[in-house]
Amino acid sequence: MSRSPSFVRTIRRPPAKTAAGKRVRAFTEIVADFAGSAAGEQASRCSDCGVPFCQSACPLHNDIPDWLRLTGEGRLREAWELASATSAMPEICGRICPQDRLCEGLCVLEQSGWGAVTIGSVERYLGDLAWTNGWVEPIRPSRERDGSIGVIGAGPAGLAAADRLRSEGWAVTVYDRHDRPGGLLIYGIPGFKLEKDVVERRTRRLADGGVVFELGCDVGADLSMAELRARHDAVLVAVGTYQARALAGPGFGPTTTVPALDYLIASNRVGLGDTVPDYDSGRVDAKSEHVVVVGGGDTAMDCVRTAVRQGAASVTCLYRRDRENMPGSRREVEHAEEEGVRFEWLGAPKALLGDGVRCVRMRLSAPDAAGRRGVEEVPGGEFDLPATLVIEALGYSPEDLLERFGAPDLMVRKGGELRVDPKSFMTGLEGVFAAGDVVRGPSLVAWAVRDGQDAAAAIHRWLQARVQEQAA
Repeated sequence: MSRSPSFVRTIRRPPAKTAAGKRVRAFTEIVADFAGSAAGEQASRCSDCGVPFCQSACPLHNDIPDWLRLTGEGRLREAWELASATSAMPEICGRICPQDRLCEGLCVLEQSGWGAVTIGSVERYLGDLAWTNGWVEPIRPSRERDGSIGVIGAGPAGLAAADRLRSEGWAVTVYDRHDRPGGLLIYGIPGFKLEKDVVERRTRRLADGGVVFELGCDVGADLSMAELRARHDAVLVAVGTYQARALAGPGFGPTTTVPALDYLIASNRVGLGDTVPDYDSGRVDAKSEHVVVVGGGDTAMDCVRTAVRQGAASVTCLYRRDRENMPGSRREVEHAEEEGVRFEWLGAPKALLGDGVRCVRMRLSAPDAAGRRGVEEVPGGEFDLPATLVIEALGYSPEDLLERFGAPDLMVRKGGELRVDPKSFMTGLEGVFAAGDVVRGPSLVAWAVRDGQDAAAAIHRWLQARVQEQAA
């Protein structure tokens, strides 16, 4: 008699999650690692599809079915090595990727009603196990190459590129305006999703492997692009998108509202032990405040969940579309609801009052040619929300890089993103490449890692070709 498949015999069982009443009192991660044999049992649920949709949905095209199989067989180090072959930071992506919108969302078991394989949790488990057991080896290039690359930006794209380029033997220097490497991994993502020591061990590995970090260096102000190009054989721009979109309407302005990233950076700095004057003054501290966060993406979810932990009197997320059309992770919305956040769907801000926000109800319009439904105001649908702290989580765009870098030959798209050759990642300046959100626009960390790795491969090929030309 044939035995039923594992996914029939073993139900989906993610790792334990801290109860909401307890987890809102701290900024520690809310989901535990798998214990004992649980990771192998859950990994063995994979049906090893002939066409692995999970892999095609992953920005990094991780070899998910194979490392799930190895995990199920107890071959954990092999599984880790396979997971790390395509990703410079699997244990980070395992924590913060919206798997419900990516690999797990397209898992065949999820689509057929059996519940997705817990792919993200297994990936995180393998990563943490690798660090604990010393499987994460130092960067030791087989040869040192005669050439250097300057990377502008120590976020996920820049760090992923630095990892791959240094592994090939190139000298790499990473420049960042902040005082710690990590970019949004350190300062933008709250600790309840990604504890900072997880990022710091990655950046320490890079430094121990020979990557040089020049921190507190704002390229364009402290160091010109021309000077940087003179220092290095190639330059990679991976600065992300930091220009906040702002609310328009009576009362809204820089002195009455707070951009989401300013709020999150302040909270993360406080958690790291820094003195933050705006936090001490109460401007970016939600304690006892009635908080309204405007926006519906993952950054908005980070803000509302941070406000809860800071002791806000009330926290409301105001979003102009409905739940089904929200861009953020549904998992994050569920976490926020568990933690007491109120959601006002189909609502948009109109004006800032003395102690609240005047809002209006919205309704979805007919889909456009791309299938995206617009929104329109409901006549007579005005309502008010109490608000003593309003946070804008409306998205970000690139800064004016042409002016910042003093490089008018750089080409940008309409939204301000840098224009690059899609295969070489090179900008309009010879030897200057770009990757990550500054090219793609605001996106997922996994896409930034993918772009950084791909750009590193392109830079490696370009430098090798130059060496060959010079030798000819």
